[in-house]
Amino acid sequence: MISDRYDKLIVKALQRDGRISNKHLAELVNLSESACLRRVRALEEGGMIERYVAMVSQSEAGLPGNVLVHIGLHREEQSELAAFEEAVRNIPEVMECYLMTGEFDYLLRVVVADMADFERLHKEALTRLPGVARVNSSVAIRTVLKKTELPLR
Repeated sequence: MISDRYDKLIVKALQRDGRISNKHLAELVNLSESACLRRVRALEEGGMIERYVAMVSQSEAGLPGNVLVHIGLHREEQSELAAFEEAVRNIPEVMECYLMTGEFDYLLRVVVADMADFERLHKEALTRLPGVARVNSSVAIRTVLKKTELPLR
């Protein structure tokens, strides 16, 4: 949890650049290096900072396509939801999975090389997930906005 303005500044800076040195971060937020490092460690241990990652270009990785997939299950029983969620975690192309309200039970964002790749994924993985009754897909034409920084209030 963010406790004060220093924590907020630290988290904002780390969201922009997770590789910033502690020295530069301390200067940026106007703290001593030791105080800054203590705060970063506390934010990590407290769960506010989950992990550090590299943002990889989808296009450069050969996966420029985004497909949003709505999944409807046969039944919304806890055992069926759990089986689906366990299985979907094992599909590398699934980047995000949300349990939803409304007409469909799940929304997935999958990455693909092209439509032939999506057809393969659809046939070999998505329709074979436990409990799947229907699959409805929308292909993203282009990314208009993709954020990685949470708005901190």
